[in-house]
Amino acid sequence: MELIDISPVLSERTAVWPGDVALQRTVALSQANGDNLDLSSIQATVHLGAHADAPSHYVAGGATIEQRPLELYHGPCEVIAVEIGRAERIGPQHLPHPPTTDRVLLRTGTFPDPEVFNEDFAALSPALIAHLAGHGVRLVGIDTPSVDLCHDRELITHEAIAAHDLAILEGIVLEGVEPGRYTLIALPLRLAGADASPVRAVLVR
Repeated sequence: MELIDISPVLSERTAVWPGDVALQRTVALSQANGDNLDLSSIQATVHLGAHADAPSHYVAGGATIEQRPLELYHGPCEVIAVEIGRAERIGPQHLPHPPTTDRVLLRTGTFPDPEVFNEDFAALSPALIAHLAGHGVRLVGIDTPSVDLCHDRELITHEAIAAHDLAILEGIVLEGVEPGRYTLIALPLRLAGADASPVRAVLVR
């Protein structure tokens, strides 16, 4: 068994959505300063690094992250590489073949550095969401900060995802990951009332 980590390293350099809360770690106690142990706290957006969006993030009154079934985030998945330009939406025509599992992770290569926020990353189209849902897909993930384009204020893909009740993983790192079938483990934290949660996303081969 091989574990492939598809989560970016989280630090104060990790890029977040412009205007969102970057990670800040505060050290309260430090053995280097003579304390008997190390103790620190963190402050950050819940949309940090690899993360799972909850429906409440984009649907008024939608389920919060601790209400989502864990089964969505664990099980067979397929990594699919797509050829797509910057700031374009992935459509069904960009997929090399229909999905073969109910969890699909899309490798675009359009957000290459988790510490540098480039606004021209690729995203998903509502047509793709309908296509995936029609093939029984329950979770879709992407190696960019959002399933929608950076400057889309209508969130048309989030709306399509809500209509089909898919789960979302964003901010995963798929560089160097070969297309194919794996087992996904990407469990969100049980954060009461939260609109998202960071995850430690791992592929098992």
